[in-house]
Amino acid sequence: MTHGNEERFQDFFEESRYVALKNSLYNYLLRKRAIEGMLAREQIDMILEVGSGISPVMTHTDRIVYSELSFLACRTLKQIHGKGWYVVADATHLPFRSGAFSHTICSEVLEHIEADEAAVRELARVLRLQGRLFLTFPHRKAFYAIDDRYVEHYRRYERDEIERLLNKSGLRPLATRTVLGPLEKLTMMLAVLCFEAILKRAGIGPSERPSTALRFLGPIFKAANRIYALLLRLEAAIVPQRWAMVLLTVAEKG
Repeated sequence: MTHGNEERFQDFFEESRYVALKNSLYNYLLRKRAIEGMLAREQIDMILEVGSGISPVMTHTDRIVYSELSFLACRTLKQIHGKGWYVVADATHLPFRSGAFSHTICSEVLEHIEADEAAVRELARVLRLQGRLFLTFPHRKAFYAIDDRYVEHYRRYERDEIERLLNKSGLRPLATRTVLGPLEKLTMMLAVLCFEAILKRAGIGPSERPSTALRFLGPIFKAANRIYALLLRLEAAIVPQRWAMVLLTVAEKG
């Protein structure tokens, strides 16, 4: 994470109510539900979640290491969450011994890493034999748009491209499921356009935080996201996978 992004993080997400709102977002709730649901059927020894930020998707165990490039994110997460261990680390150079983990999680992270192949090699290296990686990623290159640029995605992926990347690192894809469908793309594009228009019109800078408004709008925001998440779960269950916007792939080492 660059120095500029560190300042942006500090401006917007240092306060607990901002973290709570971020953790109420429908797309986070659906990724978290999908991964935790699949991990509930696994025999877990120790988990590594790479790029956890302030919103890890696995929170129901203390046998976990959260790894994040941002010191501020690690510090904030530790203050709020408390379970497990917290390590500031680069996903392409993980400071763990080979075979240290039974499971690794990489959720909406790989697309933010320029050297994505190196990151996958590291995720595979720290897994033990028959260990499993849970990976979510933005699907379909053709849909790269303003929302991807806004959150600094280097790329979107095709499913077969991810499978080749995993196989190259000694990971065998076992299953892939849809997490989010086309409505996610439309929602995020509209959200970015509206957000930028509002900030421009209001002349709001990054250090101006409307705390009072958030105190009252927070419960409405959370309820709306939970309702919308139910709609998107239904969409994910019926939409053909070729139209999925976010996929979850589970891969095994060895």
